[in-house]
Amino acid sequence: MSARITVSLPDDLVASAAAAVAAGRATSVSAYVATAMREKAERESVAEVLAEWRAEAGPLTTADETWVQDALASAQLEP
Repeated sequence: MSARITVSLPDDLVASAAAAVAAGRATSVSAYVATAMREKAERESVAEVLAEWRAEAGPLTTADETWVQDALASAQLEP
């Protein structure tokens, strides 16, 4: 199911979305925006999990922090 909404975006973001569609990286501007929103929600979720983990376990060691950063980078996520 999907909902139709109206949003205003800066011209440069609209151009980026249109370029992604033209290059075949997205099927439509709507699909491009939906993917971007989904990825942002996933990054925020990861950040929340890490914050809870840090609150429970205390500060990470340098080695743990490096491992987390490497794992997030390989998954193309940000803390």
